[in-house]
Amino acid sequence: MGKHELEEAFIAMIRRYERTVYKVCVCYTSPEWPLADLYQESVCRLWAGFPKFRQECSLSTWVYRVTLNTCLTGVRRSIRRPQSVPLVSNLAEALAEPEQMEEELREMYALIRRLGPLERTVVLLYLEENSYQQIADITGLTLCNVATKLKRAKIKLRQMVNA
Repeated sequence: MGKHELEEAFIAMIRRYERTVYKVCVCYTSPEWPLADLYQESVCRLWAGFPKFRQECSLSTWVYRVTLNTCLTGVRRSIRRPQSVPLVSNLAEALAEPEQMEEELREMYALIRRLGPLERTVVLLYLEENSYQQIADITGLTLCNVATKLKRAKIKLRQMVNA
C-alpha cells in the first residue's frame, strides 16, 4: 500500500472510530491528562501502529486496545511524546469536533471516572454494546472476570448515585 493510500485508509478508519476513541479518552481524563492530550496521543499511536496492523482481531477491537492502552499508560505514569510522528497533513480537517455531551451523559461519565481503571474500561465497553466475549478479547480478561467486574462496577455506580 502506497503512502497516499495508507493515509486515506487511516483517515477513513479515524472517521469511523473517532467517537469510540473519544469515549474511551473521556473516561480517563484527569488534570494531568486532559481530554485533548489523551485523544491526540491515542490518534498518534493509532497512526504509528496502523501500518503494522495484522488483522488478527477486528479493526474495532484493535482501535479499542490501542486507545485503552494509551489512556491507561497516561494514567499510570508520565509518558514521553514522540519527537516527531509523520501524521497525515490534513488529518485535523478530517476529524469532526466531538458534539457537546448532554448534561446527563456528563454526570454519568463523571461517575464512571470515579471507578478504577479496569472497571471504567469494562463499563465503557459494555455501554458501547460489546458482548462479554468482545470485552474479554479487548481487555484480556476471562469471561467470568468480565462478568464479575461489570457486576461490581454496577453496584458501585448505584451506590454513588444513591449517595
